[in-house]
Amino acid sequence: MADDSDKEDRTEDPTQRKLDEATEKGDVPKSQEIGTFFVLCGFTLSLLVAAGWSARDAMLSLRGFLMNAHQVPPDGAAFMQVTRQGVLTGFMALGLPFAFILCAGLAGAFIQHKLLWTFEPLMPKFDRISPMAGLKRLFGKEAWVNFAKGLAKTTLIGIVIWYTLWNQHDRLEAFAEMNVSALMPAALSLAIQLMGAVLALFAVIAIGDFVWQRFSWYQRQKMTKEELKQEFKNSEGNPEIKAKLRQIRSQRVRKRMMAAVPKATVIITNPTHFAVALQYEPGMAAPLCLAKGVDAVALKIREVAGEHHVPIVENPPLARALHATVGIDEEIPVEHYQAVAEVIGYVLRLKGRRA
Repeated sequence: MADDSDKEDRTEDPTQRKLDEATEKGDVPKSQEIGTFFVLCGFTLSLLVAAGWSARDAMLSLRGFLMNAHQVPPDGAAFMQVTRQGVLTGFMALGLPFAFILCAGLAGAFIQHKLLWTFEPLMPKFDRISPMAGLKRLFGKEAWVNFAKGLAKTTLIGIVIWYTLWNQHDRLEAFAEMNVSALMPAALSLAIQLMGAVLALFAVIAIGDFVWQRFSWYQRQKMTKEELKQEFKNSEGNPEIKAKLRQIRSQRVRKRMMAAVPKATVIITNPTHFAVALQYEPGMAAPLCLAKGVDAVALKIREVAGEHHVPIVENPPLARALHATVGIDEEIPVEHYQAVAEVIGYVLRLKGRRA
């Protein structure tokens, strides 16, 4: 019941980090039918490529042994020699088909997921030896689904084999009257035809099972809302800590701005809301923004400017425009050159009259 409740709570799509962690632990979507399909492809390919050569080699070796069997001495050394020769003949006959099947099986695994090195599936887990967990694996939903798949697969394969052989029943009756030299090619041709029909069916089964396994794997990786929040905290950082860091950065920027205000040439303000501190000296390409702010920050900028006798000019439209378009330690945009030049010219003329 607890497991069912837990599954009902897992309503959120898994994050990429969750999927990556599952993959690192060896929990990947894997279809056994894909592997079986590739093994059958390897077996069929071995029939096409190596069956004739292997059969001829084995036949020649066996014929040579039977023709010269009376010459083999009846002692242990001769017996060992005959045994070694038989094993070598069998290896030569079956080695190439086995290599085809092995490579096909590896290809069936690699095509589903990349190569993984993990010992997680080998680690002991107590739920594997739990009687209740064992019963659940035997009689659970997944077990019934696997049973139904196996039954349907066996039935369909049986139907395909029966239909293929029934269409060849006249040819099968003729096998009894064939000599060995003609029987082997005919049997090979029938086997290839039979494997072709089975492979066509297994291709459909493998694709369907692969889609189902990926869907089941994705459903297993789903997360609860609490898990999603916790992972967000772990990956993005605690929101409270991030807010505190933003506050500290803001305070540092404000202190740096206030320290730069005394170097300003003019403070352009909207009387109660905006303040922008600009610096201009001969040789500069354009005026530079040293500080800006709204409300309390703007009031502080005006206070610092007053303490250090920095001229303050009220120009609400220009103050709002500069606050919106220029950043700290940036030159003012070109479209404000004319307006700012008039203000700075006015300030410089005012300073000249005072001097």
